[in-house]
Amino acid sequence: MPFQIIRNDITRVKADAIVNTANPQPVIGGGTDSAVYHAAGEERLLAEREKIGEIAPGSAVSTPAFDLNAKYIIHTVGPMWIDGNYGEKDVLHACYENSLALAADLKCESIAFPLIATGVYGFPKDEALDIALEEIGKFLLTHEMEVILVVFDRSALQLSQALVGDIEEYIDEHTADLLREKEYISFKSKNRRRIFDGFRHIVGREKQSEDLMYEEAEEITRDTEASLMECYTSPITVSPVSASEMSLDDILARRGETFQQRLFRLIDERHMTDPEVYKKANIDRKVFSKIRCNPEYHPKKKTAVAFAIALELDMPAMQDLLSRAGLAISPSSKFDLIVSYFVDRKIYDIFEINAALFRYDQELLGY
Repeated sequence: MPFQIIRNDITRVKADAIVNTANPQPVIGGGTDSAVYHAAGEERLLAEREKIGEIAPGSAVSTPAFDLNAKYIIHTVGPMWIDGNYGEKDVLHACYENSLALAADLKCESIAFPLIATGVYGFPKDEALDIALEEIGKFLLTHEMEVILVVFDRSALQLSQALVGDIEEYIDEHTADLLREKEYISFKSKNRRRIFDGFRHIVGREKQSEDLMYEEAEEITRDTEASLMECYTSPITVSPVSASEMSLDDILARRGETFQQRLFRLIDERHMTDPEVYKKANIDRKVFSKIRCNPEYHPKKKTAVAFAIALELDMPAMQDLLSRAGLAISPSSKFDLIVSYFVDRKIYDIFEINAALFRYDQELLGY
């Protein structure tokens, strides 16, 4: 997966490059800087750092990683937050941009970032996350590299309060809808039985078949039940086929497109290139190549949804694509509700969606 968010101590992450939020002077600072020096070996790392001297805010330099499970440490100096009116955001953008560019120059295949400047420098975490996702997303559109955003815990990865509120309200509303649907189904079953029994008692047709009686009771209650709940409907329609008229081989020969076939037809219809699709879907290039070569490919749900996001499908089209792999969007799944929240609002930024999924302890989209 090209982009991941993980919960860990960054000094324990395996990557070609580990990014350190450094002190501008060649001294050991606090927070991440202190942890990186301690894990890498303070004396040797400090000696290398002294050779470099002062680092300007937003710049990035590299040293060997010594005892870390990495090849390089990329040191970048984040902005001290004042009130957002002193170029702090521009400096933070530069931290990510320059660190990623340096990693590319060093031929790194992977890089791990902390959420830069959100510790002792006090940069608001929700705004810092937006900047990190923007710069990482921009970089991955033109580069092949695994980028890992490392946080200590899920609470450290803060979404904007407006977004959190909207998502939680959306989940609550749809959970309530699901409960009402269950209550409706229960009511429908009980009410049909009650009306049937009363109808039989009044008319005195104890010997009439239950099928006919239910049909008459159903006709009486149909309008009332329809007003209580608008049921979920499937976007997929299947032409009825009589088993007596066709052999099993004939039926199987008429099956619809596989997931792989429908996926690549949609890609062609949107005039997208393969790199555009797998990068927007957060899918590894090698995995995408395997999918292209296998018409019977069966994706994991997180992968199928990632492709739907990359193709910017609406909900019916997404449901149809997923159905080709025997999958569906469910109103009882928090993962599905979060994805639906973004699709309903036509937000197809997979990095933003993954940040929300991580915040709610769900699997990330991609492969």
